[in-house]
Amino acid sequence: MTRATHHPLDHLMQTANVWLADVRDEFDTTDSDFAYRVTRAWLHALRDRLPVAESAHFAAQLPDVLRGVYYDGWRPSEVPVKCHPEQFIHEVAASARIAPADLTKVFGSVADVMDRRLTNLDKVLGSIPAEIRVLIRP
Repeated sequence: MTRATHHPLDHLMQTANVWLADVRDEFDTTDSDFAYRVTRAWLHALRDRLPVAESAHFAAQLPDVLRGVYYDGWRPSEVPVKCHPEQFIHEVAASARIAPADLTKVFGSVADVMDRRLTNLDKVLGSIPAEIRVLIRP
């Protein structure tokens, strides 16, 4: 019996890697760790500010692996999280391991990639208070 040369989940990883490659390209970098960190931080920032139903609708559009990243550590009974913009900036920048001053530029670039890949991103963002929405999608 011949063994398969590819793992059955390879295509799931490949799809996620294509999305992360778009993020790397947006920053003109080859740093996959950076692309993953900022994408994860962006997804979690969005996830934690959305009501449960909107969060589930949004997540359904993500590739399986990124959907897993999105839901990792999610506490649906505690969302949407409310905070002041300054608190949001510092918490999310720490999660992404970037300088707080770079957050809007970084998140703007990730949001551009997501907007190209997803439908109705602006509609999803409409559920988030304006002062936080402009930080997630500057």
